[in-house]
Amino acid sequence: MFKAVGKYFRAVWYLVTFRVTKAGDTLRSNPGVISANYDRVIEEKRSRLNQYKDAVSAMIAQEESKKEKLRQITSEIEKLEKLRSGAAAKAKQLVERYNGDINAVRNDPEYLKCQSAYKDFTSTLAEKQERAQEIDEDLKQLVANVGGHKTQIQALMRELEKIKEEKHDAVADVLSATEEQQISDMMTGLSNDRTSEELRELRELRNRANAGARVSRELAGMDTKRAEAEFLEYAQSSEADDEFDALIGLTQKEDKQSAPQQQDTRIPEA
Repeated sequence: MFKAVGKYFRAVWYLVTFRVTKAGDTLRSNPGVISANYDRVIEEKRSRLNQYKDAVSAMIAQEESKKEKLRQITSEIEKLEKLRSGAAAKAKQLVERYNGDINAVRNDPEYLKCQSAYKDFTSTLAEKQERAQEIDEDLKQLVANVGGHKTQIQALMRELEKIKEEKHDAVADVLSATEEQQISDMMTGLSNDRTSEELRELRELRNRANAGARVSRELAGMDTKRAEAEFLEYAQSSEADDEFDALIGLTQKEDKQSAPQQQDTRIPEA
């Protein structure tokens, strides 16, 4: 018994699931729902595309920042190279002052100062050059990435425009296919669409109204003609009776009988 109950509930569940799925398919195939779903997809893609643009804009800002940093470091490198050259030039003057006396030059405080400055400028210059090389490599990679992303954004924008056009085509195709299916189902007797039946009922009502109006017009004409015929028949009959009365002299007798009646109505003389 429990197995039977379990089978029963499974069958009911399958039936409900099938109906829900079928209803969902029918709902999703509705042109209005299709248009709304396309609008949702377009809006989601537009939102992601805007996020993508924001990210690329941040990369472009980073690119500009690195370019500015590279220009700054390049300026510092040029300055360090000049300072180092200046320190070397001053030390060279000391050598000329002491006529090439190495010990005298090395013991001069100015020489030691120039030597220390030259070393500092050289080490700092090496660091700056290394940093400039790193920034330049990063900048090249960043420029390439930004260029690739720009191309990708352009492709996505074209895809978004195609989806917008596809939306109208899809709705039109669904409407056309639905109408064709309804016509085919109507011809094969499989249509459950009420529009055809409603159209038939409306056309029948129209035909009935037209027929009723036509009958009314015809009846109105018949009544008029019937009355006219009765009047003509009565006139002809009356003329025939008058002619017959005149033939047998009944009309003269009626005139004689009516004459005394008119005399009797006179007032006798006193």
